[in-house]
Amino acid sequence: MTFDNLLLERDGPVALVTINRPTVLNALNVATLTELGRAMDHLKTDAGVRAVVVTGAGPKAFVAGADINELSQLSPADAREYAVRGQAVLQSIEHLGKPVVAAINGFALGGGCELAMACTVRIAAESARFGQPEINLGVIPGFAGTQRLTRLVGQGRALELLLTGDTIPAARAYEIGLVNRVVPAEQLLAEARALAASLASKAPMAVRYILDAVRTGADLPLERAEAHEAALFGAIAGTADAKEGTQAFLAKRPAVWTGR
Repeated sequence: MTFDNLLLERDGPVALVTINRPTVLNALNVATLTELGRAMDHLKTDAGVRAVVVTGAGPKAFVAGADINELSQLSPADAREYAVRGQAVLQSIEHLGKPVVAAINGFALGGGCELAMACTVRIAAESARFGQPEINLGVIPGFAGTQRLTRLVGQGRALELLLTGDTIPAARAYEIGLVNRVVPAEQLLAEARALAASLASKAPMAVRYILDAVRTGADLPLERAEAHEAALFGAIAGTADAKEGTQAFLAKRPAVWTGR
């Protein structure tokens, strides 16, 4: 696939998606969101891809936010449509069925923070900064930032960030649970690739079912979430990978996953 605003690379079962607009700090305009959605649709159906890394081009920014030039021209109806479109793209990342590792190399503000939060795991460079500064523009997050941030860090911390518009360093983001790891900038991509490769080596259907169980169960009462988990456990027990995994364990040999 070819893109104007993204780079898409493959390294075995790991795909690397780079938001490639460094002159504007990788800001998310409509064209970039559309391309990101296309890329995720492609990666979802590519059985050879088992994990994805998302990062930003250049040393300064992962994604510094939405394109303010576009945002300032939106009517109320257009703004709602823009938010719905952005939410759909980030949902396609969250529900890819494959682990997505965000390698956050710099500013992750506004839509960039929202993009990172839609990923499965977040690894940040020590120099990265995070925030939802929309309130300083007189608007609110539109790509589910109010929802994912609250689920990740709790209501009190989320409201503090949302209402002040403050940015926080990577170390503080780690303290509050917004990111999983913080590493030196020069190690970021290697660390993200290594984690993605490790995740890609796991049984693909088990990975997909775990992602489903966690994502779906988070929005259900505990008893219904447990029932959903039990249904998935029953379904996966009949797969070839489950039989291979148990047989390989008993035979003390590495398992060979087929994704069936």
